[in-house]
Amino acid sequence: MTQTQKLRCDKQAGRMVPIIDRNRCEARADCVSICPYQVFEIRSLTVAERKDLSLPARLKLFVHGGKQAFALHAEACRACGLCVRACPEKAITLHPAVSNLPAK
Repeated sequence: MTQTQKLRCDKQAGRMVPIIDRNRCEARADCVSICPYQVFEIRSLTVAERKDLSLPARLKLFVHGGKQAFALHAEACRACGLCVRACPEKAITLHPAVSNLPAK
């Protein structure tokens, strides 16, 4: 990570979290390799997770060995956006963490 990229990162982890679109992710692992905070892992989907996918996504999942990226350590995210830019499927977006949303 360059100094410029470090400056763009949030100094406090967990204010933003990466959300992965399950219908787009193809487990190419670009997010895993680029994330300086080890937020992502590639793992197999459970049966329950698979049934929520669209038919085209299930076919992609089969082709890619039944695996996808997961933000298992989302609380470590510092919103640098490297994962968003690196994802070839454009499956990752950053959103405010639920704990950081204003109360209604």
